[in-house]
Amino acid sequence: MKVFYKGLLFLLGFFSVQTKAEGEVNVATWGTANQSSLYSNWSAQNALDGLNSTCTHTDTQSDPWWTLDLMKMYSVNRVTITNRRDCCDSRIDGAEIRIGNDSSDLLSNPVCAVVSTIPAGATYSYSCRGMEGRYVIVNIPGTSNILTLCEVGVYVIPENPCEDETEV
Repeated sequence: MKVFYKGLLFLLGFFSVQTKAEGEVNVATWGTANQSSLYSNWSAQNALDGLNSTCTHTDTQSDPWWTLDLMKMYSVNRVTITNRRDCCDSRIDGAEIRIGNDSSDLLSNPVCAVVSTIPAGATYSYSCRGMEGRYVIVNIPGTSNILTLCEVGVYVIPENPCEDETEV
């Protein structure tokens, strides 16, 4: 039992939310969200409203996606995703997080991370190691899938506006 417990702690520590790096800024709410389809009133912007109780929700479809246009290019340090807490937590399994600049073919943007699983109501953080892009995409490859996201954070380390100044 001790071995199982230690192994579980290791895995949870490996996949758990990283601590916020010095000077990080969440730029997600500065952008505009969209998704491949809309189920009821579960809109794409729900993932940016700061409430874990409201979520996005696509119809059942092949390769559902959610995208965030950050309005300009950023060097993305990490992306956080909060999973649905009331049911269906396995729907997020296998989701790909992409960062890039291609708005016409979202799935051609490079993959930052793949979500193996996120427990119901939990928030996990995925390092993107400074990947550059204007668009953040979360998609689930395959047929007959539903994508549900309750919160998405996009953390960047802003450029230092004072770095060009010289000391007197």
